[in-house]
Amino acid sequence: MSDFSSFLHNHRVILAPMAGVSDQVMRTLCIEHGAQLTYTEMISAQGLAYGSQKTRSLLDRSPLEDVVAVQLFGHKPDVMAREAARVEDLMGDHLACIDINMGCPAHKVVKKGDGASLMLRPDEAHSVVQSVVHAVDVPVTVKFRRGYASGEETAPCFAHVIEDAGASAVTVHGRYAGQLYHGKADWGVIGRVVKSVTIPVIGNGDIVDGKSGRQMMDTTGCTALMIARASEGNPWVFDSICAALEGRDEPMPPTPLERLECARRHAHMQAAYDPYSIVRMRKQAAWYCKGLPGASVARAAFNHCSTVDDYDAVFDELECYNVDYTMSQDEVLCCAQRCEDIKKEGVRHE
Repeated sequence: MSDFSSFLHNHRVILAPMAGVSDQVMRTLCIEHGAQLTYTEMISAQGLAYGSQKTRSLLDRSPLEDVVAVQLFGHKPDVMAREAARVEDLMGDHLACIDINMGCPAHKVVKKGDGASLMLRPDEAHSVVQSVVHAVDVPVTVKFRRGYASGEETAPCFAHVIEDAGASAVTVHGRYAGQLYHGKADWGVIGRVVKSVTIPVIGNGDIVDGKSGRQMMDTTGCTALMIARASEGNPWVFDSICAALEGRDEPMPPTPLERLECARRHAHMQAAYDPYSIVRMRKQAAWYCKGLPGASVARAAFNHCSTVDDYDAVFDELECYNVDYTMSQDEVLCCAQRCEDIKKEGVRHE
């Protein structure tokens, strides 16, 4: 068993790289709730090459990240190799691996020849991976999808190309690029990739709780699990999956007030990390309160929050809805009016 294979066996529950979502604040909260390995947001190798400080800041580690995986995207072998080496120099012993994104289906990414479009050019993908492998000492991994065009499964063959180029592991998402994030992920392809390569395979797609995590691992034979959208507003999903994999009873889901408490803390941490990034909290806050009483009114208010105090005010009102489900109609209307006032105040400031 390789060193990286052993590492993955001890870090089986992984937070996925998510552009605009998995910043160091979210990663901190997910680690607190059981995530065993975290990935940075998807980072442009070309952006690093241009010296973009905004791009460089995506490499900032969470205080809880002893090691972190860094995901790069790009299609030029020389640029990818040079910037991977630069990342390794900057991160030192805190770098778990360099991951290469060959699965992002976003139009603005694939139209430049990056992300999932590399699945259409396996020779070029091989060159990118091989160049990065030769440039760094840390393991190099690759994340890709079932295939590019819907109905044309290429992942098993593509995985073999990536292994031949020297990758230490692959992550397979069970949807085609053409599906974006719609439809159901096919776990069967993950099992087929496991059988086609000798390196570890990380499974990704539709893991939403401990039960589904256990099922994916049992049915596909993958080494580790990568969780993406199920973690949005729900860091507790990692506790659930860890418990299931270890044969323990899964913890009770968080109460509405526990969800709001975590959302409030997330907002304060976001403001402390970077006050200018507080707008990112709008979607995070909406995820935390999804399905709660008063959520529809709160979502409208979140869209106009521009300070941590704005968020606190909305969370205060959500607590009114959720402390006691037997609130009078007058009390409900009062809370709704206060959220509406916050929305109007936000409009005046924008």
